[in-house]
Amino acid sequence: MSVNKIVADHLGKTIEECSDDKSLVDDLGADSLDTVEIILQLEEQYDVEIADEDAETLSTIGLIKEYIEVNS
Repeated sequence: MSVNKIVADHLGKTIEECSDDKSLVDDLGADSLDTVEIILQLEEQYDVEIADEDAETLSTIGLIKEYIEVNS
């Protein structure tokens, strides 16, 4: 499952709304709990551990994809 699909499904958005430049909080309306749950899903899906300090910097879908690509 793609990062975009995971975010879209969790936030009740369409894939089209979840483009790489979208901010989870500012553009897609995620709150802190949503963000934590998305990070947990991504860790499970991509078998990667995302440190809390790193998770705080992953504000857009594009940044999340880059992080996973580099760290998996």
